[in-house]
Amino acid sequence: MRPSATGKETTLSFRNLLWLFPIVVTLHNAEEAIWLPGWSKRTVLWHSPVTPGSFRFAVLVLTVLAFAITWLSGGSGKQTVWTYLAFGCMAATMANVLIPHIALTVALRSYMPGVATAVALNLPVLSLLMVFAIREGYVSGWKAAAYSVGVAGVLLASIQILFKTGKTLNL
Repeated sequence: MRPSATGKETTLSFRNLLWLFPIVVTLHNAEEAIWLPGWSKRTVLWHSPVTPGSFRFAVLVLTVLAFAITWLSGGSGKQTVWTYLAFGCMAATMANVLIPHIALTVALRSYMPGVATAVALNLPVLSLLMVFAIREGYVSGWKAAAYSVGVAGVLLASIQILFKTGKTLNL
């Protein structure tokens, strides 16, 4: 905990709120797992259709990954690879709020599954966590930016691999 302006300690800190990251990811992925496969079949010009099983496999793997990285980050502290990976995952999740969720909802003039949790949960919670991470010195500078871009790229590439894996497993 860190002291506030009044000298009392506050619980609003990156370390104390870190577990909100996988929680909001879980809620967001659950919303998508329920409605996105059906939606993807109706919007084939914008998004390739995905089967419910392969999509749910992919979001399950990504959700478990969010919990694992959070656990490793929470145990490792400031300026560690795990904390930078957690920060990168948060940045990638924030980018996911804008593209595709908000962008496709506006472009299609139709609700894209996941936009409610993306805007109501991911955007405010992850903004707060990322600000705390930088302010409290858990991450900094170009290294934080590089992990943000790098993790987003890896996650983006992994999604197609996870879809294909889920399809191969006949899910």
